[in-house]
Amino acid sequence: MSNNSNRTNVPEAKEAMDRFKMEVANEIGVPLTNGYNGNLTSAQNGSVGGYMVKKMIEAQERQMAGK
Repeated sequence: MSNNSNRTNVPEAKEAMDRFKMEVANEIGVPLTNGYNGNLTSAQNGSVGGYMVKKMIEAQERQMAGK
């Protein structure tokens, strides 16, 4: 059995998550492109994912607070 964590749990959200990833990369100055990004360092790629998580948590906290 494959243990690939690089998948969208809700397939209908894949396009929105891809747009979100590109938006975050642009915000933090990482030159992410569609397709292969082997030219980027693991720190650059990790910063995109980390900032995505931070923004999602902030949005959830605002929702839970009723804002």
